[in-house]
Amino acid sequence: MAARPPPLPEPRMNAPRPMLSLDEALARLIDGTRPHAITETETVSTFDGLGRVLAAEVLSTLDVPPEDNTSMDGYALRAADVPAAGAVLPVAQRIPAGHVGQPLQPGTAARIFTGGQVPAGADAVVMQEQCEAIAATSGQGLGAVKVNTRPEPGQWIRRRGEDVQRGAAVLLRGQRLTPQSLGLAASVGAAVLTVRRRPRVAIFSTGDELMMPGEPLRPGAIYNSNRYTLRALLQAAGCEVADLGIVRDTLDATRAALREAAAANDLIVTCGGVSVGEEDHLKPAAHAEGELQDWQIAIKPGKPLAFGTIRRESADAGASVALLVGLPGNPVSAFVTHVLAVSTVLRVLQGMDPALPAALPLRADFDWPRPDRRREFLRARLNAEGGLDLFPNQSSGVLTSAVWADGLIDNPPGQAIARGDGVRFLPLAALVAR
Repeated sequence: MAARPPPLPEPRMNAPRPMLSLDEALARLIDGTRPHAITETETVSTFDGLGRVLAAEVLSTLDVPPEDNTSMDGYALRAADVPAAGAVLPVAQRIPAGHVGQPLQPGTAARIFTGGQVPAGADAVVMQEQCEAIAATSGQGLGAVKVNTRPEPGQWIRRRGEDVQRGAAVLLRGQRLTPQSLGLAASVGAAVLTVRRRPRVAIFSTGDELMMPGEPLRPGAIYNSNRYTLRALLQAAGCEVADLGIVRDTLDATRAALREAAAANDLIVTCGGVSVGEEDHLKPAAHAEGELQDWQIAIKPGKPLAFGTIRRESADAGASVALLVGLPGNPVSAFVTHVLAVSTVLRVLQGMDPALPAALPLRADFDWPRPDRRREFLRARLNAEGGLDLFPNQSSGVLTSAVWADGLIDNPPGQAIARGDGVRFLPLAALVAR
């Protein structure tokens, strides 16, 4: 095997680099990821499809409902047979759900239960609360019914194909499967679904100061919270996660970790080591093992971001590469850049729409008089009055803010906020579940 190239020298930082806008950075991430989108598909049981991404649309093979049925317990009849409230009709048949009745004879009614197929000849259902059952005097037959309202044709009848028509696409390619979409797939008879292979993602953290919970914390060290946050975010996105742990702060160790991570994964997510310190080895290691773009993003928190590719060494991998996203090390910065940037990459890999979720226009119940020149993502929470409260400490190291909050306020650069102003709110549930 040919000798590996030496690490590239770190570029001199004599002047501040221009910052990319978030929109520019996301556009570059999308363009750089599209050539590497996952094309392999799998067939899974609809029972096991939760969170998977469809690789083929789901077409209905039937009308839903398959026949006209009632949405109420009551009596099926002809509206013309009840010219006025108080009409009495003999009950000729009884139709539970799952059973097919006989054609309705004029001048009669059919006792029917929710979901029951409306018999031919009936054009309305009257709910049982608007009727009075009259028992058969001889003890035989089904008796009669007094209808205490004048029905309108079509009332309380769900028409055949009202929900779904035969041949319609009920779920689209690139759609993430939710509990309700699995139910819809089942309602049209889809027992199995064609989905994309799960993304394979490797993660590791860099930093000799990092220790794992359960270990005695030595002076100068901190517990590695980012490992838990990022791993859980990837799992929530349906990824297969390979956790490489904490990598020592040396160039050789970082290069070795990148090679190991690239061997069997689509994406590598790292945390820390993307700044300009002497102990930040990710950038020279990535340059030596592949290609890297080192960005400064005009957002707060989360300014530094790295994106590139790492070569795979295995013979069967040929000249293929794994994508790399390097996140900043501060806990809230890592969290915010993950839900904005890494989630975008994952959506492109799976053939999904990469757009951020739509922001909700809500009222600020706080003052923010000193905005940053960067686009800010402020941790906030919806209050009982329908407005937003702001977490008092917006530092990038205060992870309690991300737990307390239920969303991020997307605040434009330099935009002060006064109590009562309208703001753009991104719910964390929508960002995390992308």
